[in-house]
Amino acid sequence: MTTARTRPTNATAAGTTASPQTVPCDGRTVAYAEYGSPDGTPLLFFHGTPGSRILGTLFDSAARERDVRVIAPDRPGYGRSDPWPDRTPTDVGAYVDAILADADVSAAAVVGFSGGATYALALAATRPDVVTAVDLVASPAPPAVTDATPRFQRALGTLASHTPAVMRGLYAVNRFVADHASPSTVVSQYTSDDGPPVPDDVAHLVARDFREALCESTDGAVTETCLFTDDWGFDHADVRHDVRLWHGARDENAPLAGARDLRSALPHADLSVFDDADHLTSLLRSRDAVLDAVSASTK
Repeated sequence: MTTARTRPTNATAAGTTASPQTVPCDGRTVAYAEYGSPDGTPLLFFHGTPGSRILGTLFDSAARERDVRVIAPDRPGYGRSDPWPDRTPTDVGAYVDAILADADVSAAAVVGFSGGATYALALAATRPDVVTAVDLVASPAPPAVTDATPRFQRALGTLASHTPAVMRGLYAVNRFVADHASPSTVVSQYTSDDGPPVPDDVAHLVARDFREALCESTDGAVTETCLFTDDWGFDHADVRHDVRLWHGARDENAPLAGARDLRSALPHADLSVFDDADHLTSLLRSRDAVLDAVSASTK
């Protein structure tokens, strides 16, 4: 792991505004933001579906305390990154290579939240040389290993695969609603009725993240919604790293049964369960433990 050069990136100056760095990648532009310590141990954070680099703000203060440098990309078709039609999870190495080169980092720990867990695993399977550790928070499981995917997600996946124009329209409606709705309305997509309360500042951040995700395009969201029913494109047996899974027992977006199936499908995996957490609050509950492990890895 290297962070050879020090520069005034948005790691501190934009820790709350998430001003993006942009880099070229195969004729497209990919954006990312930085949080935490500019000279710390590097960690790649993959946001959810839909989502953006802005969600990385949740790690900013805790990462600075632990000397961890969080690099949070906008995946193609989200936020300020150009669309990439027909991309698959195994294409992740191409834009991660561009981002790591720009950040002057040779390898990093990876953390995937929700739909971002797919890309953290894909990177570990296809580019193990750039991955030092893997943490998955509130991860879905692919259809190949579980039948626990919620029915409404399977319906959306089918819709996205067969009639993407309709799915784009639905996400456009979601974007309009999010632009005019309260943060609590946006957050309700990621919480359960019996889950713990979400702090107001987190609710506002999650609402900003959702709006930013769809600000220029719905292509990224449509592409990734197909994964609710499609194969992820890699063999889980190829993930040779130790994988830590963190999950809430009250998660209705990615049921715990799927996380257990995913753990069983991975060669080296451990599952920690928060009994009272749902989809979003599992990210809040796991944050310190994830950052502690990344920080300790260099000591």
